[in-house]
Amino acid sequence: MPEGHSVHRIARQFDRNVVGRRVAASSPQGRFTEGAALIDGREAVEVRAVGKQMFLAFEGELWLRVHLGMYGAWDFAGEILVDPTIASANGRMGQTNQRGTDLGDAVLDAAGENSLSSIGAPRRARGRVRMSEQTRGLADDDEDFPPPVVGQVRLRLLTEVTCADLRGPTACELQTPDEVQATIAKLGPDPLVDDVAAGEERFVSVVRRKPTPIGLLLMDQNVVSGIGNVYRAELLYRALLDPHTPGKLVPEELVRAIWRDWARLLRIGVETGQMMTMDDLDPEAYRRAMASRDDRHWVYHRAGLPCRVCGTEIVLEEMGARKLYWCPSCQK
Repeated sequence: MPEGHSVHRIARQFDRNVVGRRVAASSPQGRFTEGAALIDGREAVEVRAVGKQMFLAFEGELWLRVHLGMYGAWDFAGEILVDPTIASANGRMGQTNQRGTDLGDAVLDAAGENSLSSIGAPRRARGRVRMSEQTRGLADDDEDFPPPVVGQVRLRLLTEVTCADLRGPTACELQTPDEVQATIAKLGPDPLVDDVAAGEERFVSVVRRKPTPIGLLLMDQNVVSGIGNVYRAELLYRALLDPHTPGKLVPEELVRAIWRDWARLLRIGVETGQMMTMDDLDPEAYRRAMASRDDRHWVYHRAGLPCRVCGTEIVLEEMGARKLYWCPSCQK
């Protein structure tokens, strides 16, 4: 499931490629035909990301709410305008298959993703936006535009130069402004949306009165927005906190430290496109970490391997119907 940094990056891609343009909307799959008809021909005027949800506004006060869930993905094609200040919001898109391009000091992971910087735009490209580490499906520069519909496309948004196809989302619906506000009001604070200090107070207030294990609270989008399985495991390890500790028993200063750490890691994720959770790496170690998930996390996906600090075997268990990785020695 895409975590908060991926959704913020996708929203940035929509802001650069779709907002301010009139959109042709259709539902090739047929499951969103009525909704697509309502926004067809309207101009996209605003996009927001809150946690794991994206909200795209159209003229006439209609909002499209999308939650990708476990299997959802956006595919972009056409002219992909990449923000030159951050890595491409869709991973490999806009850099691979650009013949003769000098990538310079770029660091590529196993999927060929440039994790450090974009190489400029506009250009003709196609790629899947799902999780920053799972980009797929690039096409050659000379592919016809718009591309043919492939697979079960719930919603196609088409401008004169860019195409965005949505597949497999958990939620795809139209909302009024009041419904959008009601949806957002139910979500926990997002460090990139809410006032950081106010968000910290909300987070601390909720966690400190809950008997629920902190490992579950961090995954509860009503408590804090955007944290998924990877960030949960890494935040808990970085705090040296037992995932089973009831929220109300976690010292207040530690709860505050977790919030501040989340705010920092989320910004790093948006800037680099990677869930980088290890600090103070030398340049070569940093390049390895950007190129391989195995070198960028403390405990996630390391079940049975020795803890990087104490050597204890990393434990894998199920918590909240999701896999939890943690070190029983460091996280006492």
